[in-house]
Amino acid sequence: MNGFPFSAVVGMDELRLGLVLNAVSPSIGGVLVRGEKGTAKSTMVRALAAILPDVTVVAGCRFSCDPAAPGPACPDGPHEPGAGTLTRPARLVELPVGASEDRLMGALDIERALTEGVKAYEPGLLAAAHRGVLYVDEVNLLHDHLVDLLLDAAALGTCYVERDGVSVQHAARFLLVGTMNPEEGELRPQLLDRFGLTVEAAAPREPGLRGEVVRRRLAYDADPAAFTAAWQDAESGLAARIVAAQRLLPGVVLPDATLRQVASVCAAFDVDGLRADLVTARAALAHAAWEGRSEVTAVDVRAAARLALPHRRRRQPFDAPQLDEEELDRALAGADEDPDDDPGPGDDGPGGGEPPASHETTPGEQNTAQPEGAQPERSPAAADGPAGEHQGDGPAPQPGEPRPGAAAAKPPATPGPVFRVRRLEVPGTGTGAAGRRSRARTESGHVTGAREPRGRIGRVHVPATFTAAAPHQVSRGRTAPGRLLLRPGDLREARHEGRESNLVLFVVDASGSMAARARMGAVKGAVLSLLLDAYQRRDKAGMVTFRGSRADLALPPTFSVEAAAARLAALPTGGRTPLAAGLLRAHEVLRTERIRDPRRRPLLVLVTDGRATGGPDPVGHAHRAAGLLAGAGVHSVVVDCESGPVRLGLAASVAQALDAVLLRLEHLAAGPLADSVRALSGGFRGVAPPGQHMEVA
Repeated sequence: MNGFPFSAVVGMDELRLGLVLNAVSPSIGGVLVRGEKGTAKSTMVRALAAILPDVTVVAGCRFSCDPAAPGPACPDGPHEPGAGTLTRPARLVELPVGASEDRLMGALDIERALTEGVKAYEPGLLAAAHRGVLYVDEVNLLHDHLVDLLLDAAALGTCYVERDGVSVQHAARFLLVGTMNPEEGELRPQLLDRFGLTVEAAAPREPGLRGEVVRRRLAYDADPAAFTAAWQDAESGLAARIVAAQRLLPGVVLPDATLRQVASVCAAFDVDGLRADLVTARAALAHAAWEGRSEVTAVDVRAAARLALPHRRRRQPFDAPQLDEEELDRALAGADEDPDDDPGPGDDGPGGGEPPASHETTPGEQNTAQPEGAQPERSPAAADGPAGEHQGDGPAPQPGEPRPGAAAAKPPATPGPVFRVRRLEVPGTGTGAAGRRSRARTESGHVTGAREPRGRIGRVHVPATFTAAAPHQVSRGRTAPGRLLLRPGDLREARHEGRESNLVLFVVDASGSMAARARMGAVKGAVLSLLLDAYQRRDKAGMVTFRGSRADLALPPTFSVEAAAARLAALPTGGRTPLAAGLLRAHEVLRTERIRDPRRRPLLVLVTDGRATGGPDPVGHAHRAAGLLAGAGVHSVVVDCESGPVRLGLAASVAQALDAVLLRLEHLAAGPLADSVRALSGGFRGVAPPGQHMEVA
């Protein structure tokens, strides 16, 4: 079946340009396409392969060697001059999210290497993608270590496979394209930086364009062959232009003045490192070749910077990549006027004066503006009055309905400052997905022992293998020093221990008692700090909030902690404290997630002052709900938000019912209190006797 033509996609000019520039010069480093679902990201990437030039390969070579310059280390080589050749279309190879390292890099048969002395290598997807396109859909959901390997190969142009002293390498030069939906989670900044260009894909908002998209798609679905034939001339023109640009590229000149523009723009936008300068220069060269010019101009630099810089600006992890067009124009103009003048802190250009709020604010602050008409927050003294503290004991308002004589909820509090928090971890040793939080048995990490292989052997534990074979050497006929005689049954597999990611479920008290004394700002800052920690440790995060008479799942468990930060920043407060409802909702969410992902261990973080109001026996109901969670084996941390000189210690009783660690809000930060906070991991592993809580004071 004919694929949808590349040139028939409506709009998407930036994505089209980013893909074409990488086709002209794969050394740019690939393109990352970010966008909401249903924006033709995958359609365009899959259509790209059809307009790439055909490749000529050595016949029978599994690694697609170029007959004019075959790889000297090709496992299928050496290739003799005059070997048979084959011309075929460029390949589009897709890397699935659930792929293993062996599937990506290729697999060495260690068993045959040790027992038969044969270096048997099965090529992976990197070998298949050589001289073609490697497409990774939902790259943000791919394991980090696989993304690292993928980007290393793309940067080096070579795939290295090392297994227990056996080494293989082969060429792996390809056009790398990754797509992702930011709602499902972000890439780590260091991985994001490794992609050459980034493009935001969004559906058109104009009715005329949307109608044209539907019209073309319906025509394609009705008769793919006829639709493709109608666009063949446009496709052929694009393919010819790419070939012409590739031939022109080696002769394109980057003048010193234009190179200073590149450096000035990157410096003005305060990007980290020098990769941005290199990528911008390469993209500008490719853009000039694409436009048929033999010399790079400011127009090329501007086009390259718009694609190379947005994801490299210094920003908080919860901010989206962005680029201010006016700042870019000022930076280019400033470089033209005086390229040797480095703007100081007091200058008005980008990088000088006050930093733009879009990328220098505390996580969550950019979305915390109060709605029009909302009253500003009262001072701590005012919050102590009837409109503040009394909210915890008044009638429970219905969602969206104001309480007689007062608002049902206070305006969202601005989150307090974000800080580095101590690692909270689940006790024991898990088997979940690779991460950076709790101990787990993993495929990598430090070696903790050996075992007999279960199925196909992974990494061989050489000392244990030799120990198993030693007693049988005489019976196998070994009479003199020399090669150890091994049999498949001697092989032992290494056991590794590393870190896993967890499901961190935040249960946040948003009732009136939490709004008193302007406490909610500090609470939001603490939860944002914990969310940032979950982001860095590659955890899945969810959030339950409770206030009034109900508990809501504000954010279903997801890898997008950015979404959680946005929901938290806009969280209103007020009403009674249905603590039992919040805990029961958390129990329901965790029970469902355990069915979906049984290997991912949960960590519940309850943020509350311990009060429970509303209904008969609210405290008893809350403790019984806590007992359900404790009985289900959920490991919990209670963050006590009670403040002031007189404390009731209500959170301590909740922590005891949960069999949880109790941690005061002011002791959550890492730093001088390291000794006391470090007791968290010890408390999880049994410092606190069963049935008793442990408080970190």
